[in-house]
Amino acid sequence: MPAAQMVVCPMPRKQKLKVFRTAAGFHDAYVAAPSRKAALAAWGSKHDLFASGAAEVVNDPELIKESLAQPGVVFHRSRGTAEEQLAALGPAPKAKRAKLREEPAQISHPAKAAPRKKAVPEKSKPDRSALDEAERILAALEKQHAEEQAEMAQREAELERQRKALDSRQSREITQQRLNTEKLRASYERAMRN
Repeated sequence: MPAAQMVVCPMPRKQKLKVFRTAAGFHDAYVAAPSRKAALAAWGSKHDLFASGAAEVVNDPELIKESLAQPGVVFHRSRGTAEEQLAALGPAPKAKRAKLREEPAQISHPAKAAPRKKAVPEKSKPDRSALDEAERILAALEKQHAEEQAEMAQREAELERQRKALDSRQSREITQQRLNTEKLRASYERAMRN
């Protein structure tokens, strides 16, 4: 009996996960993913945040522990306390600081005044005389052109009547002359035979 051969199937290699971080408002968004592309997809970003320096790989064991436990899940961590975040914004202008110190009941809201209407200087009407003259000339031209077209149509109708009369007369004359020519030809041919 032949010895059994052992076949070893290569097991697919588990991809090594990295933890990536990007800023999201006052928080950092962490995700464990096999590649930068997968991290961008998890964050829902269409732009390469790594190219612009807005995202990075994180190696701090305290920060990556939670993300490595649930790959592909985005975790948000605050970048500091509320006081630290407000301090990062910088000092408020004096007027705003004074209002912040007041009690909410003491803050007065001035009544909204009706918006002022700006006085519009009265303008004189523009001169219409040039327009009136142009309209008068246009109306006269349209009337003149209509009369010329009507006159041309009458002349065309008269010419058409004359052409039909000419065609009719010429047709009668040609027909009459053909009949006369045929009679004379027949008479001549009879005389030649005799």
